[in-house]
Amino acid sequence: MLKPSVGVALEGLPYIIIAAFVTLLFALLDCWFMTMVMLGLTLFIGHFFRDPERVGPEDAEAVSSPADGKVIKVTREEDPISGEMRQVIAVFMNITDVHVNRMPVSGKIETIRYIPGKFINASFDKAHKDNERNIVVVTGKGNQRFTMVQIAGLVARRIVCRVEPQDKLKRGERFGLIKFGSRVDLYIPDGYMPLVSVGQKVAAGETVLATKRKA
Repeated sequence: MLKPSVGVALEGLPYIIIAAFVTLLFALLDCWFMTMVMLGLTLFIGHFFRDPERVGPEDAEAVSSPADGKVIKVTREEDPISGEMRQVIAVFMNITDVHVNRMPVSGKIETIRYIPGKFINASFDKAHKDNERNIVVVTGKGNQRFTMVQIAGLVARRIVCRVEPQDKLKRGERFGLIKFGSRVDLYIPDGYMPLVSVGQKVAAGETVLATKRKA
């Protein structure tokens, strides 16, 4: 699998380099208005592709958020792979959020399925069925299955998945990103209790979305 950079996602480096190069060209041509415009764009792109380190929860049974953003859905829906009715938590990433996606639990990548589709606003409920998306199934402790769905949005045009089937990752490790905004849906097994509500802001790798119910 691809290794992430420190501080900035590798996938963002070409955009940053090109924008910085164009900024330099305008500066050499003494076109200061466009220099400032391109400098601002370069800083924005660098900010968008930032990849900060995160400290995970202490609870070994906790399910952490796979994405930064706002919770837009906590409900039960049909799992896109198994067809079972399961709990799902959807996190919408706007253009100012960190877009690096992280593992919600430690486990092995079992299945990856890419589905082409539309690019409607990812905050719309129908986006999880109509939009371009990438489904990643993880088998965690006790053979419990977690399904993550990376969904492209209105602005997003590229879903990046860094992992491959049979890869083993720890909770909080990076597994991909979505360029320029969208969402991630997480389907969790029965026996876990959601700890977040609609409208809540969450951070990938840090915020606990759900925890195992006590017997």
